[in-house]
Amino acid sequence: MAVGRAFHTGFTVSNLERSLAFYRDLLGLEVVAQMVATAEYLGRVVGFPGARIKIAFVRAPGDTHRLELLEYESHPGEPTPRETNRPGNGHICFYVDDVWATYRELSTAGVTFVNEPALITAGLNQGAQAVYARDPDGFTVELFQAPPAAG
Repeated sequence: MAVGRAFHTGFTVSNLERSLAFYRDLLGLEVVAQMVATAEYLGRVVGFPGARIKIAFVRAPGDTHRLELLEYESHPGEPTPRETNRPGNGHICFYVDDVWATYRELSTAGVTFVNEPALITAGLNQGAQAVYARDPDGFTVELFQAPPAAG
C-alpha cells in the first residue's frame, strides 16, 4: 500500500474568525472555502455524532496544499499543551522571502515567537533561516527562508 500526495493539514481552533485574522490577514493566505458542516457522515469521520463544525480551508497563493481550520461549535474541547517536544503536536511550515522582515512585521502585529530567526548551520537546509511563531491557539507555524542559491 502507498499513499498519494498530501491533501490538507488540519488544525482545530477555538475561534475560526480569530484564526482567519491570523492566517488570512497577517500571513496572507487565501480562503479557498468556508462553511458550517453538519452532515451525518462528518460526525462518523470525526467521532462525534451530531457534530457541527465551522470550517475554513486556506492556502498560500499559488499552492495546492490546504490548511483546514476547524472550530467545533458542538463538542468543544480543552486546548492541549503546545510545546513542540510533546508527542502528538505538529507544525506547519511556510516559505518566506525574508525571514527577518517577516519576523519584525509579525512581531509588530503582536504575534508571539519562540525565539528570533536562526541561521541553519548544518544539515540538509544549511544556509537557510527559520523561526517558530505561534498562531492564536498556540499552534507552531514555522517560517522558512531557503538558503541562497549556489553559484
